[in-house]
Amino acid sequence: MASSSSCIKRYHVFPSFHGPDVRRGFLSHLRHQFASKGITTFKDHEIERGHTIGPELVQAIRESRVSVILLSKNYASSSWCLDELVEILNCKKASGQIVMTIFYQVDPSDVRKQTGDFGIAFKKTCEKKSEEDKKRWMEALAYVANIAGEHSLNWTDEAAMVEKFASDVSNKLNITLSRDFDEIVGLQPHLRKLITLLCFERDEAKMIGIWGPAGIGKSTIARALFNHLSSDFRLRCFMGNLKGSYKSIMGVDDYDSKLGLQNQLLSKLLNQRDVRVDHLGAVKEWLHDQRVLIILDDVNDLEELDVLVRELSWFGLGSRIIVTTEDKKILKAHGIQDVYHVGFPSSEEALEILCLSAFKQRYVQDDFENVANRVASLCGRLPLGLCVVGSSLRGESKEEWELQLSRIENNLDRKIEDILRVGYDRLSKKDKALFLHIACIFINRSVDDVTSMLADSNMDVKNGLKTLAIKSLVQIHNFFPPHITMHSLLQLLGRQVVHEQSNELGKRQFLVEAEEIRHVLANETGTGSVIGISFDTYMMGEFSISGRAFEGMRNLRFLKIYNSDYWNLKGKNVRLRIAEGMEYLPHLRLLHWDSYPRKRLPPTFQPQCLVELCMKFSNLEKLWGGIQPLANLKTLNLSFSSRLKEIPNLSGATNLETLSLLSCSSLVELPSSIRNLHKLEKLNMMGCKKLRVIPTNINLASLEEVNMYGCSRLRTFPDISRNISYLDVMNTKIEDVPASVAERWLRLEEFHIGSKYLKSSTHVPECVRYLYLSNIDIKKIPDCVIRLRRLHSLDIKKCRKLVSLQGLPPSLFNVDVDDCVSLKSVCFSFYKPKSAYITLDDCKCVKSEKDAIRVSSLFHNPVRGIRLFNCFSLEEEARRVIIQQCDYQNVCLPSKEIPPDFTHRAKGNSISIISSGTFSASSRFKACLLLPPDEYTGRTVCRLISKGVVINELEFYSFHHTLLSEHLLVFSGALFKEHICCELDATTSEIRFEFNCNYIIECGVQMLADEGEIKLASSFHDPNREVRFLNCMKLDEEARRAIVQRWAYKYVCFPGKEIPAEFTHRATGNSVTIAKGTLSASTSFRACILLSPNLQHLAVFGYTIACRLRSKGVLINELECYLDYPLLTEHLLVFRGALFKERRCIEVDSDIHFELSCDEEHYKIIECGIQIMAEEGESSSRKRKKQSDGDVKVSKDKNVFKTNTHTCWSNGLKKLVGLRKKKNKRE
Repeated sequence: MASSSSCIKRYHVFPSFHGPDVRRGFLSHLRHQFASKGITTFKDHEIERGHTIGPELVQAIRESRVSVILLSKNYASSSWCLDELVEILNCKKASGQIVMTIFYQVDPSDVRKQTGDFGIAFKKTCEKKSEEDKKRWMEALAYVANIAGEHSLNWTDEAAMVEKFASDVSNKLNITLSRDFDEIVGLQPHLRKLITLLCFERDEAKMIGIWGPAGIGKSTIARALFNHLSSDFRLRCFMGNLKGSYKSIMGVDDYDSKLGLQNQLLSKLLNQRDVRVDHLGAVKEWLHDQRVLIILDDVNDLEELDVLVRELSWFGLGSRIIVTTEDKKILKAHGIQDVYHVGFPSSEEALEILCLSAFKQRYVQDDFENVANRVASLCGRLPLGLCVVGSSLRGESKEEWELQLSRIENNLDRKIEDILRVGYDRLSKKDKALFLHIACIFINRSVDDVTSMLADSNMDVKNGLKTLAIKSLVQIHNFFPPHITMHSLLQLLGRQVVHEQSNELGKRQFLVEAEEIRHVLANETGTGSVIGISFDTYMMGEFSISGRAFEGMRNLRFLKIYNSDYWNLKGKNVRLRIAEGMEYLPHLRLLHWDSYPRKRLPPTFQPQCLVELCMKFSNLEKLWGGIQPLANLKTLNLSFSSRLKEIPNLSGATNLETLSLLSCSSLVELPSSIRNLHKLEKLNMMGCKKLRVIPTNINLASLEEVNMYGCSRLRTFPDISRNISYLDVMNTKIEDVPASVAERWLRLEEFHIGSKYLKSSTHVPECVRYLYLSNIDIKKIPDCVIRLRRLHSLDIKKCRKLVSLQGLPPSLFNVDVDDCVSLKSVCFSFYKPKSAYITLDDCKCVKSEKDAIRVSSLFHNPVRGIRLFNCFSLEEEARRVIIQQCDYQNVCLPSKEIPPDFTHRAKGNSISIISSGTFSASSRFKACLLLPPDEYTGRTVCRLISKGVVINELEFYSFHHTLLSEHLLVFSGALFKEHICCELDATTSEIRFEFNCNYIIECGVQMLADEGEIKLASSFHDPNREVRFLNCMKLDEEARRAIVQRWAYKYVCFPGKEIPAEFTHRATGNSVTIAKGTLSASTSFRACILLSPNLQHLAVFGYTIACRLRSKGVLINELECYLDYPLLTEHLLVFRGALFKERRCIEVDSDIHFELSCDEEHYKIIECGIQIMAEEGESSSRKRKKQSDGDVKVSKDKNVFKTNTHTCWSNGLKKLVGLRKKKNKRE
């Protein structure tokens, strides 16, 4: 039997009282106050009272959160009341139930000692009772009399006492209810984001949606949110499990069903059973002037929303309505713009959920780590699956866990299936078919691939995918191209549906289980019902099939034979052998056969329907002879077919888009028929070591990507398209880049060129953004590189004669100069230093200031990271400067010990810091790891945890590098991420630092002192300065006015919700046109943008906002602002500049069109405004200097980093201290 602590709590309050004393007066008033606060009270009207309390009453006590004992004069006259009291105190002892007392017209001393009128009643009750009963009651009364409570004799206003007591109970309940969610992993971040989305700073009514797949935890999150918010709303209700509620009411018509729904809502909100609803305007009539909180859970029908919450005008100001659903389309159709998507928990959180369910603790039991991780992986991080499976394995041995793994892998638990199946059952017939195709064949395929594969079916694939996505049955990931994924448990559901089609394996639509496929092929039992086979041979031994194995499957369209153990796919690992004379089916649209065993395809092979042919690691020497009908073929992949000697004539493949011949090491030439592939987009011939010949004098207009890396015998530059955006010809015998490349290749963005044979690298198009010049015999940076104004990333590894990096373009974000062993002189100047990353691994001549590497100038500029692996000549002073004085997110350099400044230390990979007070939002730190010599690959994470919540996380990446001695890895950052709530830091006194690296010798932490206030004064009158107050939420109105009106700057960005009044030319959206009559060539302007972020998709990488001015369609000026921090609320961005970039423009003879843009799709420009300034000559400059300056003081909770052109505060929850005006001395 479950203990009382685990009982479902049905009631908020259980009242214990003597009816004749209080029922009709005091108790009725108390119950009314409870009801007004949404507190449910147990009522005993229907329980027959006897001499002893019955099991119903005992159960009611245990199912209540709080027991309220009303001790009145005659309370002890009832053995029933005394037994209730004993049971309540037993429950308090067993489960910690809260007990509250009211002494109603009785003295607590009389209760404690059983004296006075109370004692007389007690003695009478004890007559004919056993000494044991008497003792129990006396102990209980003595105990309860010592519980502090309300004394009616101390109050002159009974109504005020009742109201105060009800409020006290409500407060207690808020604390206890919050404990219900203490063990919900990852709940707090969800609540923080939802509260932000609800915008409580605004008075209008607001409606939001919570959307996600079944079993993700939407209802749990909604209930926790309801609990968190309910005390702020007098009228609130949670309507759960709405799924088609009004349609499920039998025996009534549609209108009556809708009235019934409105009746339910109003009854819950008003806490009245007799609410009369006789028309569908009742909700508006009752609630139009009431502030309400309504949560509608698990909605799957748009009509339910129309009935219950059709319009926000139905509800009073400040109302909040929250709708949870699996179907995003419902939210969109109802006009709900703000939708919170509940994503899957992280792998760490998923394991924690499993452990709480299986072990009743947050961590894995000893020896269970591997099997627990496998179970969590099989559940696909779905909270429902983790909880159900964890509960089923609770208390089982490790051996039993292992036995259950195969069952979990192939079968859905019934509880999980019942929940997931609801969404599938509601699909149309065509959408069900699409769901099954994806679950069985097309997991992790692109949308375009699936659309092409199913083009000849009667399915509307694009709309079907949209339907599946908005119903959370698939996910469409916005990679390039967009890809389809499906949760592993939904895949199991799809396969289970297929299993139910027939008991005979060969009569099912899809075959996906390896043993079942082997049985069908070996016994030749396949039928025309089979349209798809997905056969993973990884766990199969070798076996053979006859040429008739596929004969009965005349409708087979998708055949996929693969090995999930990808790196063991060499031809020697052939597992499936086929007999001669095998017949291939003419309807195949997908043929994917890894390690195909034969030298060529059968002569009877008919590829006319093929959309994709993929035969990696095959034994093929040749596909087929002659010209085949290949009009449907879009992808041909023969990668790693090391025996392939020739490519067939592809003249008929007029729709081919991808040709992949990666590591076809016997291939000598690319056939001339490639000139017919006018839709070819990608050509991959990486590692074709014998390739010598490629066609020339052709221009494939669609070709965008060409990879010929490692074609070590290739001498001819692949000038086969002018539209290529990606080209890799590294490690070839190409000696020079033709001049035509720099002149005509105007779309080339990423260019990899470098080998010991390259004699010159002078011809690089100016449009290149990513340039790789590794292993080239150069001493300095080539002039053609210096001229690249758009260059983002430069990789010049292993240029062993390179001495200097002088002249690098300032547009760079990443510079990688690994293993340039002669490098001595380094000088960087970045436009956007905070985003730059510098790598100088194995540059053994890099030393210090004495040796021409200027540590102060190189590293004092703020950068994202610095890597100095194996730079052993770096002197001690240089290391100290880098670690202690540089502004970076991470740095790695050689060192034998942790510096003494890191006063908090520990062996291993974690350390806890305890503060004597509390940590503030402005607290910063540096964390240092001492790493042993070893090979390092992947991601090292510094994770900060407080009260079980991850409050910040910093990352360092290293892609397979060997440290030749001990190194220090140093992280630097703020304790709290910008979106962590201020409530957390107000109470945080201990923070744990964890590092996901097991080979750490020692770790240390240095807490950085808060630097007080930042004073912004007249130094900001610099038209080239960039000023950012990102997420400085408490910047007051006077300070914002000073920033906009008094300072000169290139741009300034700060929180704001409306365009200032002085920007008189304004428009909704992102463009404004100003008539020519108001302008001259010397006119300057300010442009203001109101920018709104989508809080569901905070920008992870940097983004650029641009202001472009056009006259007669010609660009006359362009200003840009680069931001590398996410915005957490609306911000104003103000540009300042001249109309014309070139001052030679002397006449304005047409309108000026201002265009504002942001390259981050989740940030929306709401409104823009333009202010035309006075003409700027020398006099206006003097005039500006005469203006009084404003000193703005800002509480500093993140390092302000300064260069000659940049000042930035970029963290949440900044505090403006004040604005102080100084009088100009001339005045």
